[in-house]
This record gives sequence, C-alpha cells and structure tokens, in this order.
Amino acid sequence: MKKLVSFKGKLLLVIASVSVIFLSFVVSDEGSVKRDSTGLLPSNVKALSELQNTFINIPDSIQTSVYWYWVSDNISEQGVIKDLEAMKKVGINRAFIGNVFFAEDPRGKVRLFSEEWWKIIHTALKTATKLNIEIGLFNSPGWSQSGGPWVKPEQSMRYLSTTQLNVKGPMFFDQVIKAPDSNFQDVKTIAYQVGADYHLDINSLKPSVKTNGTANNPAILNDKDDSTFVTVKAKDSLVVDYTLSSLYTANSLVIKPGKSTFKLEGYLQAKEGQGFRTIKSFKIDRSNDALNVGWDPYAEGVISVPSSSSKAFRIVLRPVSGKLTVAEISISSTPKLEDYVEKTGAKMWQDPFPYWQAYQWNKQPALKDLKGVIDPKKVIDISNYISADGKLKWKVPAGNWVVERTGMVPTRVTNSPASPEGTGFEADKMSIKHIESHFDAYLGQIIKRIPAEDRKTWNVAVQDSYETGGQNWSDLFLQEFKTAYGYDPVPYIPTMHGKIVGSPDISDRFLWDVRRLVADNIAYKYVAGLRGISNKHGLKTWLENYGHWGYPGEFLMYGGQSDEVGGEFWSEGDLGNIENKAASSCAHIYGKTKVSAESFTCAGALFSRYPALMKQRGDKFFTEGINNTLLHVYIQQPYEDMTPGVNAWFGNEFNRKNTWYYDMDVFLQYIKRCNMMLQQGKYVADIAYFISEDAPKMTGTTDPALPLGYAFDYINAEVIKTRTTVKDGRLVLQDGMNYKILVLPQLETMRPEFLQKVKELVIEGAVVLGPKPLRSPSLQNYGKADKQLLELTKQLWGNIDGRSVKTNKLGKGMVIDGMDLKEALDLVKVRPDFIAAKTDSVLYIHRKIDENSIYFLSNQAEKEQSFNAEFRVNGKRPELWNPVTGSVTPLEG
Repeated sequence: MKKLVSFKGKLLLVIASVSVIFLSFVVSDEGSVKRDSTGLLPSNVKALSELQNTFINIPDSIQTSVYWYWVSDNISEQGVIKDLEAMKKVGINRAFIGNVFFAEDPRGKVRLFSEEWWKIIHTALKTATKLNIEIGLFNSPGWSQSGGPWVKPEQSMRYLSTTQLNVKGPMFFDQVIKAPDSNFQDVKTIAYQVGADYHLDINSLKPSVKTNGTANNPAILNDKDDSTFVTVKAKDSLVVDYTLSSLYTANSLVIKPGKSTFKLEGYLQAKEGQGFRTIKSFKIDRSNDALNVGWDPYAEGVISVPSSSSKAFRIVLRPVSGKLTVAEISISSTPKLEDYVEKTGAKMWQDPFPYWQAYQWNKQPALKDLKGVIDPKKVIDISNYISADGKLKWKVPAGNWVVERTGMVPTRVTNSPASPEGTGFEADKMSIKHIESHFDAYLGQIIKRIPAEDRKTWNVAVQDSYETGGQNWSDLFLQEFKTAYGYDPVPYIPTMHGKIVGSPDISDRFLWDVRRLVADNIAYKYVAGLRGISNKHGLKTWLENYGHWGYPGEFLMYGGQSDEVGGEFWSEGDLGNIENKAASSCAHIYGKTKVSAESFTCAGALFSRYPALMKQRGDKFFTEGINNTLLHVYIQQPYEDMTPGVNAWFGNEFNRKNTWYYDMDVFLQYIKRCNMMLQQGKYVADIAYFISEDAPKMTGTTDPALPLGYAFDYINAEVIKTRTTVKDGRLVLQDGMNYKILVLPQLETMRPEFLQKVKELVIEGAVVLGPKPLRSPSLQNYGKADKQLLELTKQLWGNIDGRSVKTNKLGKGMVIDGMDLKEALDLVKVRPDFIAAKTDSVLYIHRKIDENSIYFLSNQAEKEQSFNAEFRVNGKRPELWNPVTGSVTPLEG
C-alpha cells in the first residue's frame, strides 16, 4: 500500500488498494502536537498508549467467533476436543454450538439427548472452559428458533381461528359448535345481526357462467370444494364471464387457490354498453406455501371493489409465476376487508426480503352504503352461554345472526432444522411463561446436568435469525390489548376473518393495533423474556434482530431487548444488504457496543473461497457498523479417518479439515484489529431515519436518499420517545449517540402521542425533515386522535407547502419539507464527514473517542484507487494504523 498525505485541516491524498484506519489526535492552534516526553498528549497519554498496545497485541477480550454446528448426529468426544484446540490455535475464542439436522445427510450414531450426546456436550463445555473459549448454545435444537418436543400445543405459537354459523331468530339455539381444530382453545363466542342477503354472492343468483376454455367445467369454481380446481397453463389466462338477468352490485371479490404456489395478476370488469370496463386490477402472491410464512398456506385472496352495478362481469386471471390453480371465485355485494389475510399474518411476505414497503397497503376507500358492515356496538359477547365442549345454549333474538366461536389454534410451525428427537412446536413468542418453560426444558437441563465448574465459559444463549412466522393471539392477548389501547377488542374480532366492522378504515386501524401489539409483545415477552431468565442463570443473550421468513416484529425494538445483537452477510449476493444496518442501528440507538455479523455464509461452490476473496466483503460491512465478527461456519469433525470430513452446503468451511485453516491466523489478526478499533468510542452519524410505527418491520428506508459523505442510523418510536433529548441542536440519546436531522418517512400516518414528542424535541432545537402526517393509523381514541394530530401538524409544519415555503421554525428548532437531504444539511450547515473525490467505491465509517477520531476506509473497487479525501476534522494530526501488520505510522502535515 502506498500513501501520500497532505493533512492541513481536512485534506488527505490516499493511494490505496486495501482498507485503511486513520486515527487523529488533537493539535494546538499553531498546528503542532502538544506532546509530553513520551510523544503523546498528556490528557490522553495512558488511554492512547493502551489503545496502541491493544492494537498491536490483541487481547482475548476481542473475540473472533464461529458458528459450531453439530450436524445430523455426526459428533464425537475426541472430535470436539480437537475442534476446540484447533480454534484456540488460530485465534477463534468464541463458539456457538448448534445441533442441526438434515434428512438428506448421512446420519451419525449419536442421537440428540442420548447418554453419549450428554457426555459429548459435557466434554465440549469442560474443554472450552480449560481453553478459555467462550461458548454460546442455541436456545433450542436447530437454528430457528425456540421450540422442541416439550412445547405443548397450548404453549405454542397460535392464531385466532373461528367456526361460523348462520342462525335465524327468534329461536332457542341448543347445539354444539364444532371447534375448527383438535387443539382449539376458546377465546370468545360472539354474535352479530346481518341482513338477509349478507351471505349471498353472484353464484346464488344462478348466472350464466362461461370461460375461455381454460376451465372445462366452470362449475368447479362454485362447488364449495377447495379440493377441486382449475389449472391455468403458464402462458394462458383464465377468463370467466358472469351474465345475469338483472343488475347486480359488486363490492368484493374472493379468489380461493388450489393447493399450488403462484403469483397472479388479474382484473375485474363490468359490462358497459357493448364492452367491458375494468373496475379493479389486483395481484395475489401465493408463491410460498411454507408454514413459516403463514399458517394458511393456500389462503384466499380478498379484493375490495369500487361499488359497481351491471348485468355482466368478467374476471381475468393471468399467471405471473408458478402453477396457477383456482378452486373458487366469488363476487359479492357484501364488502370485505381487502388483504385481511396478509393484515392478520395468515400470509406473510413470501420471499426473504421484506423491505420497508412490504407491509403497507393502500387505504381502502370509504363505503357509500354501509349495508353489509357490522356495527361494533351491536356485536354481542355470548361466551357465557357456551360450555367447554362447545355446546351453545342461547335465546336468539329475531333476525338473521352470525355466531362465531373463536379461539386459538397452533400455527404448527416447528423449530428447524432439528433432528426428530429435538423437533416440536415453536414456543409462544408472546408469553414469558411459555418462554421460561421452554428454557427450563432445554438449556435449563444442561445447567442442571453439567457441574458449574465445567461450564464456566458457557455464557451465551443464542437466538439466530427469526424464521418461524407470525402469530396473532396468545393467552393474555385480550387483556393486554385493552391495557395497551384502552378499548375492548371483542367487537372487532370479525375483522380477523375479513369482515368489515364499523368501516374499512376502522377495521384497518384495529388490525394495525393487533400487528403493533404482536410486535411489542415479541420484543418484550420473547426476547426480553428469554434475556431475563438467561441473565438469572448467568447467561447473556445474543440475537440476530431480523428474519427472512415470516418475521412479525419490529427489528429495532426486537433487537433492543437482547444483550447482544448481530447481523449477517453472505460471501456473495444480496444477503447482507439490510441485515447489518438493521443490527448496527439497533446497537447504536439502544446503547450496545458490539455489533456481530454472521460472516461469509454462502451456498454452493464448496471449498472455492478463501480469505483473500472474503476480505473485501467483510470490509464493506465493517463500514456499516459490524465490529464483532462471527465466522460461518465450523462443522464439528468427528471422523479422523475422513477428509475433508463432514461438510455443509450453506457456509465456508472454517474448520480444521480445510487446507488453509491453520494459515488463516493472519486473516483473523486483521479481523480482530478492525473489530477492536471499531469498538472504540461512539459511531458518528448525522441522520436518523425514522422507520415509522408500523409493524411488521424488518428494515427502514433512506428516503430522501443519503448524500455521499454522510452516515445514518435507523431509529424507532420507542427510542425517540424514551431515550432522546436535544443538546446543541442535535438529537442526543442517553448513551451519547447523536444526530443532526430526524427524517420522517413518506407516510400519511402517525400516532399523535409520537408527534407530540417530536414537537417537544423541535422546540428544544431538533431539526426534522419530512411530510406531515394526515391521520393516526390506530383505532385508539378514534376521532379524537386525528384531531390531535391535525392540531400538532399545524404547529409543526405551519405554512409549509413544499414549494414556496419549505421550512417552519418552532422554538429553537425547525421542520423542513420539500427539500432533498443535501439541501437540508446545507441549510443547517453540516458539511460531509468524509468525501473521496472522483470515486464512490471508497466506503468509510467514523468513530470518536472523546476528542479523537477513528476513520476506517475500504476500497471496494477491484483496482488501486488514488483520490483526494476530505475529513470533517480540524486542528488534528493523523496517524495511519495498519490492521494487517499492527504498525502505526504518523502522517506529516
């Protein structure tokens, strides 16, 4: 690496092909360093001397971790001893043990929980204690999430299910309402009155039904049998025409798929004159039928329709991908809640990347006619009239009534990938009681069976990325809901199954409240609950604060309740694009120093990667805040007579059977030095992007875009409300993290309680950029909340129109709208923190230790870069700290 430096205030010329660490020291007004006889600053002499010594001679406190997977029962006592000794030799000093299982792999002889397995886990912990290698144990068999055969159905993740009956009064109803599942647990039985035609759809009027030939028997689409269906070929479309003798008004459309996976595009048309007019276009995604992305794999697609009357309707369905099968089609005059399946969690995001927009839906238009809408004031709780066996004895008033027996049913998701002996229901993520029971049944047994002196370095309970889907109910959910929102959820239960209660807006707000409470509970009952019992037993928790399959939480609050937090990146591809910023933002705003990352995961091309190929990728994510590397993966090697041993398709082989394993100590020294430096001081960022109050949420959005030379974090409502003040015009968190501008997302919704806090911060001097919200997303204080919000927006946004007026001052601060982020930063006089002229392939991260600064630069181009660099540093002199060699070089000014 070449280096040529001219550092007079802020300019630096760098020629580099590798990553670089710069550390700057305070200088005098004349530009010379005020040093004592040792050459260091008197005020910092001890601290900086210790830092330099630590940089050269990395202590054990700077960990390099590894996932240590015990695969498909292929383990041995001597193997774990040799694995740990090999880890110690190259500098791996933390290992997370995960018992995973793949049916396609040759199965070993040591069954999970057998006496031999207990002997080996004891040996592993005892040997790690001897070698001073910290151990983490996954909190259940498999890597996701928290479950096992000890979890009973009534302790598992559950959702609200229903059995519905139509009853006409007056009469005395005396019969059993069958439970929808053998593991059903009653919640509430309710009744509500409806019109005589509430259940009727277009098929009840016996229309003439014709198709374009794709369906040989159109009657299949209305036979009330989901096992019969029409298959649409990949390049074809299904066209269904309905013709009636009189006008029919359409308000909703329901499409039930067969048992296949697909994406479709479609539209509903009404006949006008001699042609057809499209009244609604729509998309349905049923591309993933795994239970961890929804407990209803082949759920119906529900589309709201602008009220339209005609004698003829046409439906066109076109497959986009997969195998399109259609079991039932229903056009109804009764309005339904659009996308209720997705809004309740029955079907979650179908691919691994639920970006910020993933769980946002267009506002369903208000209805002109409330016919078919349930009045919440007239929903009757008749739970006192039903017995434990489901027999309802109720005097039905006159009229047409719907009776719903609602209760909890297991989502059926199990921990995975685990052996048959270790597989069972996932524990309820909204119950501390059930999480503690799960802990006692697995980790608790290890604590009981292995003497404390033999497990001194087992310090961590591990929670990997969340891959177990959602749930929308739990034992105490009704009471918790009332406490959280101040209103009774019972009258709104029909919305959980697509009915409209009050109005589409009211129904959507109720489901927003449900999703938000689910996210809050998962953070505070599951993550904080597991942390609480782990801490009680002397363990800390380590968590990846996101999930690629069916994540129902809010990633910042979720991670904030764990002792440690981690991200993830693969050797190639998109995995890492959102996970690491999610982890580092969480750590920064919740006051955590270490930010781990499951590093260099991969798939395929076995044994083709090596440290020189990995380094650049690792450096990239150092600049996103990762500072505690966790290698993926070390497979336990039980067989000394086999080479390359037991291997995996899903990770680089950081194990002793790999040819370069014992030569990677230099690579690990580099990683440790980078980790050590990036754990110093505080991260420097000017922008806090508010992620909104919506849930689920697995990432934020950088809109407007972040200009070059600035850094950011995502931030949530909880931290803003409880950990944020203002000092010297910057948002300051309790542990010292601070930001200049709070950026609001491009949304129309916000709760008034949160906006009130924003107002207080602005008055104190905060700068806020973004559009004003128009309404609350919640049903809490319905009507009153929107008025409060409107009054707050008048005060905060004043006369801003985003064109001629773009700022409004309030107290010591201001609100800005209609500017991009660079304009706003210029307005408040915040210069770029780092600029690499004529290149955007050099990434950076900046941390501050009191008066001193650390900059880590990474060249992400495949060639040497020469550039002028500008740092937001004045009156200081730089040194170059080389993490490859441990050398420290003063750079002359």
